[in-house]
Formats: sequence, structure tokens, C-alpha cells
Amino acid sequence: MSYPTLNIAVVAGSSRSNSQSGKIAGYLQQRLVDLGYCAHEQTSLIDLGLDPLPLWPADGAEPWPRFQQQLGKADGVIVVVPEWNGMACPAIKNFFIYASKLELAHKPGLLVGVSAGVGGAYPISELRASSYKNCRLCYLPEHLIVRHAELMLNDPQAASEDDRRIRERADYALEILAKYAQALKPVRAAISFDKPAFANGM
Repeated sequence: MSYPTLNIAVVAGSSRSNSQSGKIAGYLQQRLVDLGYCAHEQTSLIDLGLDPLPLWPADGAEPWPRFQQQLGKADGVIVVVPEWNGMACPAIKNFFIYASKLELAHKPGLLVGVSAGVGGAYPISELRASSYKNCRLCYLPEHLIVRHAELMLNDPQAASEDDRRIRERADYALEILAKYAQALKPVRAAISFDKPAFANGM
């Protein structure tokens, strides 16, 4: 299958400026290009640590209008979120309060949990439970969890067996994301967004 027109946005959900989430998001963005799923100019990286959003509500606040454009062009989204105290961090929760169906509805989303230790599953469950409600992002049944994140995805070659396995699993998940993104394009185009009575999810 060819993916010449795919556009994928990658969101690094940590509010830290030099985060492991940002590192992992950058790695996944580059792998999308290396694997041929999209050209470099067809990917975008939104790093909430380097480019923070003010707490909602803040109408028209930078950098949200820029993020809206990047997300609106995207055919799929990767959401990289660290686990802080067993929860999704505040920056990514704030991001999803801004996000609407105009940017994300009926687009596939790949969730990536990040942990300094052996955790990382709780933010996956948390975001699956609620973050899609109004924006209608379609989370894939596949997700990634990068554990011991400081030791993973640092160099061109894998540093350990765990590092090798997460790289292979990441490539597998990106292939699934690309196939969903291609498949959902006509679905999204066929769904009307002009029903104000159903602007929000139930």
C-alpha cells in the first residue's frame, strides 16, 4: 500500500521543556518518514513543553491557532503522554479541552505512554476513557508504552534487547496508524459536521 498523501501530527504531551516525551515524539516523527508513510513536510511536531498552551479558557491564545492548522491538515495523530503520579499529565489534558471535532473528528489516534520506570499504562486508560468525547478522535486498539524511557530510543542502534523490541513494536504501531489514516479519509469526508445539536459527544 502506498501512503503518498498522508499527513501525521505528533503531540508531545509533557509540559517539561526537555522531556522524554518530546524525545520519543521526535523519534516517531522521523520513523514515519523513514518508513515511507509520509514526507517530512507532511509531519508536524507539537511539543507542549517547548510551546505551552495557556490554561483553558483562553480564546485565540497562541499557540492554539497554529496547532489548529497543523491538526486540521493531519490524517492521523500520535499522542505521546507521560505518566505523572499514575495520571496523564496536566498539559495533555488541557490540550484536549482546546481540541474540537473540527481538528480531530474521525481521525485515528495512536496513544503512546511514557514512564521513567515500569508504569505508563494509566495515562493510556485515562485518555481512552474521556479525551475523545467531544473531539471524536478515534483511538486505535493498538498503543505503545515506553518504559525506562531515559534508556530507550537514544541512538541510531538499539542499546539493549528492550530497546530493540520497543523499536520493532513502534514500527508495527506506525504501520497500523498509516493504514487506519488511509482508510478513514473517505469516512471523514462523508460525515457532516453541520449538526449543531450534536456538537458534543454524549
